[in-house]
Amino acid sequence: MNTIPFSLSMTSRREMLRRTLRSSLGLGLLSMLGHDQRAFGAPSAKPAYLTHPPKARRVIMIFLDGGLSHVDSFDHKPRLFADHGKTVANNTFKVAGNQGIYVKTPEFQFAPCGNSGLMISDLFPHLRQRADELCILNSMHTGHSNHFEAVLGMHTGSFNAQRPSMGSWVNYALGSECENLPGFVVLASDLPYGGTAAFSSDFLPGEDHGVRIRPGAEPVKYLNARRPANVQTAQRTLVQELNQEHRHEHEFYDPLAARIRSWEVAAGMQLAAPEVLDVSKEPVALRDAYGVNRGGAAGEIAWKCLVARRLVERGVRFVEVIQRGWDAHGGLKANHSGQASKIDQPVAALLGDLRQRGLLEDTLVISTTEFGRTPANHTPGMSGRDHHPHAFSSWLAGAGVKPGTSYGQTDDYGIHVAENGVHVHDFHATILHLLGIDHEKLTYRHAGRDYRLTDVEGNVARDILA
Repeated sequence: MNTIPFSLSMTSRREMLRRTLRSSLGLGLLSMLGHDQRAFGAPSAKPAYLTHPPKARRVIMIFLDGGLSHVDSFDHKPRLFADHGKTVANNTFKVAGNQGIYVKTPEFQFAPCGNSGLMISDLFPHLRQRADELCILNSMHTGHSNHFEAVLGMHTGSFNAQRPSMGSWVNYALGSECENLPGFVVLASDLPYGGTAAFSSDFLPGEDHGVRIRPGAEPVKYLNARRPANVQTAQRTLVQELNQEHRHEHEFYDPLAARIRSWEVAAGMQLAAPEVLDVSKEPVALRDAYGVNRGGAAGEIAWKCLVARRLVERGVRFVEVIQRGWDAHGGLKANHSGQASKIDQPVAALLGDLRQRGLLEDTLVISTTEFGRTPANHTPGMSGRDHHPHAFSSWLAGAGVKPGTSYGQTDDYGIHVAENGVHVHDFHATILHLLGIDHEKLTYRHAGRDYRLTDVEGNVARDILA
């Protein structure tokens, strides 16, 4: 009987482990762990879409899901106070008989704030103290009046079909600055109206999908490692070497690269994320400034804002903080007061914290909602406001924007944009520009055509650039 000679002594321990892993796990699992073809940070060969020096290296996005009323927050309209209950011509809504609509006075008073004199309502007393950091856009408008479509549009530039989110585009374009943390993180207790489509990578590589983190005992499922850190690190090192071999055999298969990177980041998160998400070692005074110890939903939002700072500090490229609950067809005063009381203090503290650490110089902070709310209603005496895509307010702060300024205007009632309109596509184009990206050149070939975040539109709002 012939036998195949095999000497264990002639086989190194590493080679034996290679063979064991190959036979027991198979190449399918090995292909899920390893290094991505894209280096951390910007690619070595400068892409064509990086056309100018960036002002911002990273983005924190505060998303107020449900529709913040612009005329109760940042768009001061004295005529609404003076003409409460009066009817105005209905040139906005198509209703039977084209009857007029009834002006509704704002529920909150406005006052000039800071040295800039920006008009901000009583809704945001803490943010008022950071007025000189803000660049308020009072001429935003969007392409849909339904929550789902408008949320999708604000996040992806597409109102009717799922497309990659802005965070995914940014991470795809610039790469991650951190090996063990994802480049795009979403801090959300509950999903927004657009669901996971709001932070999906869609046809972009899977590694560019937003990673959702929730406050609580289990911020990310299966985050806790089951082995000691030194053992896990050793295992990762070996598997990475095996993956390098496998990658060389499939050098031009991009989905493999994306899947490898996704699983590698997941493994890295088990080492890095627990420390990042644990804010207990932050100074008590700082935690109090954010309001982390307030408990309930307010404490959760404060935790998200503090974690957002900790994430960008460690190199995460795009962080989104989502707060649901701003939809107020009735009882707007109670609704907006309650929502603002949870997020006003943490966001103001975030801006101050970034400034104190020198991070605001190259971090772009944006706050937006999916649309505004009607300055006038079909029914007199309504306690709320309906959806209003024709005009709303957003703000930016930090890297590359003029602080203490407002841009754009609506008419006397805040119904229509009157000057310097900023469509969602313009908003996205401006954000990409601040990151050093030409929005027209950042494209991805899919299904026979080149796609981009701004579709076929978008103009940079250059007047707000510092």
